[in-house]
Amino acid sequence: MKRLSYIVWDAVAAMSAWAAFFLFRKVSIENNRFEDVNLVFQDSNFWWGILLLPVAWCLLYAMQGTYTDVLRKSRLKELQQTFWASFIGVIVIFFALLLDDNIKSYKNYYVSFMMLFLLHFGLTYIGRLCLTSRTARLVHTRRIGFPTLLVGGGAKALATYRDLDSQAVYSGNLFVGFVSYCDESNDELARLMPHLGKLDDIGGLIEKYAVEEVIIAIDGDDDKKINSVIRLLDRRDDVIIKITPDLRDIVYGSVKLSSIFHSPLITFNPRPMEEWQYSVKRLSDIVLSLLALLLLSPVFLVTAIIVKCTSPGPVFYAQERIGHRGRPFMMHKFRSMYVDAEQSGPALSKDDDPRITPFGRIMRKYRLDEIPQFYNVLKGTMSIVGPRPERQYYIDKIVERTPEYLLLQKVKPGITSWGQVKYGYAENVDEMVERLRYDLLYLENMSLTTDIKILLYTVIIIFQGRGK
Repeated sequence: MKRLSYIVWDAVAAMSAWAAFFLFRKVSIENNRFEDVNLVFQDSNFWWGILLLPVAWCLLYAMQGTYTDVLRKSRLKELQQTFWASFIGVIVIFFALLLDDNIKSYKNYYVSFMMLFLLHFGLTYIGRLCLTSRTARLVHTRRIGFPTLLVGGGAKALATYRDLDSQAVYSGNLFVGFVSYCDESNDELARLMPHLGKLDDIGGLIEKYAVEEVIIAIDGDDDKKINSVIRLLDRRDDVIIKITPDLRDIVYGSVKLSSIFHSPLITFNPRPMEEWQYSVKRLSDIVLSLLALLLLSPVFLVTAIIVKCTSPGPVFYAQERIGHRGRPFMMHKFRSMYVDAEQSGPALSKDDDPRITPFGRIMRKYRLDEIPQFYNVLKGTMSIVGPRPERQYYIDKIVERTPEYLLLQKVKPGITSWGQVKYGYAENVDEMVERLRYDLLYLENMSLTTDIKILLYTVIIIFQGRGK
């Protein structure tokens, strides 16, 4: 309902701003009398703007991430986001709809631009400011909040709870309970909130109680303890992780205050990119996948016929892989191996693998077998660029040696990746671990620019026939 309130207001503000701007143009720019207001309603451009512009504005705001986390909005950040979205949107409207108008002076262009910008920005932000202020008041008065799990059962956890519960301006943490680390135990903390179990139960507890924030407050300053907890949580991009700082963190500037009234906590950003970049990445995935499937349809058809004619069995091969947030999905490829190639159990392919069909070797060389994965991208289970998805069998083996692999599940797997470009396909677990370094490097430097670089390198590899 909160999200819907923002969407409705943004649509109303867009319609109101356009109507007021249109009236301004008729009177001030076109020199009509104010009494001739009917001229506005007789103009088809007015009605097209009333119908289509609110939809376009709301789509732009959605891509910006305006509607993703409405309960944690900051009024200052809201001002900044509304300003830039309004500025960019008005520029688009100006060049698309207004630049070809007949005018007496270029001054009219500047006046029109500034008037539309001020009307749209002002009306939009006034409504958002009211909605955000009301939401903040509901949070601060404890009428709404965020389900929070406390990790730690000792004196530090108890002190953290008391500090958060008694702060002057409530931060919105509604504690569902706590989990203890090893033998930590505090009877007083258990009287204040439920003791939900041990650290190993944390994954199920997050799902059961719809936990949005996890606060780590473990006794002592053992970094290994904290890292072990973060390792369990950091693959989830839907949970905010906060840690109680020690004096060292404060001195070295690790603690950034979101409010002068709130208790100092170190916050780990669960999302590698800004929300607008995720929106652009998803939109690019859809557009590029549709283009790929359309332009490569002759190749798709010819490849399917050759696969069917050169070896017995189905044209396509589907295999369960593990994707975003550890969720399984079916990945689709052209079949490049003989049927029942893994009768003896899971096995990675090699250069001289006898299980690969003759045409399968050609497909793998130019990565033709991966064309059907664009269907996975359209479904949203994969992205064009992202870490390579693996089977649970191999994930278990990798995690035994390198638990950091689970960090890759913070993002969607991809058709191509930095690991695929720099290292290529792996023939054993050792090589999979080696390739992991590149995918972790991608995760740390994830951006739209990095995706474009990886795509360009992938195209070069395909034309050079350096696939496996």
